Amino acid sequence: MDITSIGAAAGSAPRQRESSNLGQEDFLKLMTTQLKNQDPMSPMENGEFMTQIAQFTTASGIGELQSSFAAFQQDMMGDQALRASTLVDREVLVESGRARLGESGGVDAVVPLPGAVPGLTVSIADAAGQVVRRLELGRQPAGEAAVSWDGRDADGQRLPPGSYSIAATAGSGESSISLPTLVAARVESVALSSGGEPPRLSLAGLGEVSLAAVRRIQ
Repeated sequence: MDITSIGAAAGSAPRQRESSNLGQEDFLKLMTTQLKNQDPMSPMENGEFMTQIAQFTTASGIGELQSSFAAFQQDMMGDQALRASTLVDREVLVESGRARLGESGGVDAVVPLPGAVPGLTVSIADAAGQVVRRLELGRQPAGEAAVSWDGRDADGQRLPPGSYSIAATAGSGESSISLPTLVAARVESVALSSGGEPPRLSLAGLGEVSLAAVRRIQ
C-alpha cells in the first residue's frame, strides 16, 4: 500500500480517536521506512515522496502534522545536500553538448544508443565552430558507446585547453540522426536550491547543473 492509499483510508475512517491514531501511526511508520530507503542520487523519487506526503495531509485533514512535514522535508533536503557534497572532486556523467579539455589528458563521453546503428560519428569543434577532430566509431550495438578523445586534432597536434563542443550522429547523409552525448566532468562544489528543488552541482567547464541531471557517478 502506498502513501496515497493510506491517506485515503485515513480520510474515510470513522471519527473515532482510536481509528484516527491508528491511521497516523501506520502512515508515520511507512513514511519513516520510505525515508530510510531514499536515494540522494535520485531526486525524482524524493519529489514523488513529498507529493505523496502532500496528498496524504490533504486527504486525511490532519492539519497539525503539516508543520511537522514541512520541517521533515527541510531535514530530508539538507541530508540530500550533505550526501551530494561527497561528490566534490569526483567525476559525473551529464548530458551536454560541451566538454572541457584540460592542460593534460583528454575528454571521456558516452553516447546512449536506443538501437544498433550502422555507423557512429563524434565530432569535436572549437569555440569558433571549426571541427578539429572527427571520430569514426563504426557500427555500434544498442546500449552505450564509449567515446574517448585524446585532446589532439586530426594531425596529432595537442589542442589548447578550453571548452569544446561535442556532437554525435548515427548513419550518414540524409538518413543521419543526431544523438545526445553524456560528458564526464569534475564536480567543483555543491549548492542548496530553494523551494525543495534538488541541490545544484558546479561542474568544471560546464557550469551549474541540477543533481537530477547526473546520469552516473564515475
